[in-house]
Amino acid sequence: MQKVPGRVYFVPRDEEERVLAGLALRSDAEAARLRRVLAMLDLSRTAGSPLKEIVDRAGGVESLKGFDEIVIPEIVSAHILFDLFNMPPGHPARSASDTYYVDSDHVLRTHDTVFWYYYLNLPEIKERIKNKEALGVICYGKVYRKDEIDRSHMNVFHQFGGLYIGPDEGATITPDNLKEVLSEIAESIFGKINYRFYDHNFPYTDPSYEMEAEINGTWIEMLGSGMARKSVLSNFGLTGYHGWAFGFGLERLAMASMNLPDIRLLWSEDPRVTKQLKLGQTYQEVSEFPPVERDISFIVSTDFVPNDYFDLIRDIGGTQVEEVTQTDKYENAEKFGKDKVSYTFRITYRDLGKTLTNEEVNVVHAKVEEATEKEFEATVRQS
Repeated sequence: MQKVPGRVYFVPRDEEERVLAGLALRSDAEAARLRRVLAMLDLSRTAGSPLKEIVDRAGGVESLKGFDEIVIPEIVSAHILFDLFNMPPGHPARSASDTYYVDSDHVLRTHDTVFWYYYLNLPEIKERIKNKEALGVICYGKVYRKDEIDRSHMNVFHQFGGLYIGPDEGATITPDNLKEVLSEIAESIFGKINYRFYDHNFPYTDPSYEMEAEINGTWIEMLGSGMARKSVLSNFGLTGYHGWAFGFGLERLAMASMNLPDIRLLWSEDPRVTKQLKLGQTYQEVSEFPPVERDISFIVSTDFVPNDYFDLIRDIGGTQVEEVTQTDKYENAEKFGKDKVSYTFRITYRDLGKTLTNEEVNVVHAKVEEATEKEFEATVRQS
């Protein structure tokens, strides 16, 4: 079925701006954290970034020719993000330990699949649905999830997603069609490679598939995909349509393509690093700065959530924190008190551009200790 030429749609941000105005008036640590991550560059739209290079390659394949593009808010309704996408109350993704809540009703988007809702509710798209047209659209940008701290994870990352649907009467869209599209996208990014699909499970597609690609002799998880659940489409008021969808994280693919050892390098402004950030070019270390490790042990309430603690460490240490590992957890009511638990974390400090001195690390680590006591009402145990 012939598709109309693609257009770029910008979703009105009135609601997002209203929520941001409220956020700007707050002085708490969480508000400062939210403002900081929202202000970070969208590398998928930053010239010279390998993430933008992936977007350009993937979006330029023949299979996606004529697809629309939609730019959506980064602060979205929890009802839209979760309820309408088959993640009801109690779903793990809704936990405040995994998702950044701006207020009780709004969150930082945790997946870009939320663009389905915005796209299918555009007046022009509703008119095209009335005319029984096939619809294709892509969306990409930053997403946010609380996460561990190591060389492969950040709490801000980027996704690229696509959706293609057509009317049940007159269109035949199959999983094989989807796999052909994904194979073309994979080869646009990595060249001729081996890839494979296996069955998976996602809240908004059924059947669902995970795709793996063999990069430098290692199989990596590349993307999730499947046939759009009709129950999810019906949540948006759309019936009588079927089709496929996919989504993938840009960082994972960029790091695999360049054999990049640390996700923080994607944000580097060091010209020795940036000139190497080209897809398919193996990254060479510009300098091997030594790590500096510090342990922190403390007694805290049993409702303590490590992901929240990782956010505090990010706030203080920034990109100088390479990794945080929990090395011990110990409960002893007689020793620590009722509803108390002891944790020990090892924090690895390593700057990407210079050698950190012990004195510099001691200053940052002391701030971590002070904030641990203040923010979590913890008792830091001196080693």
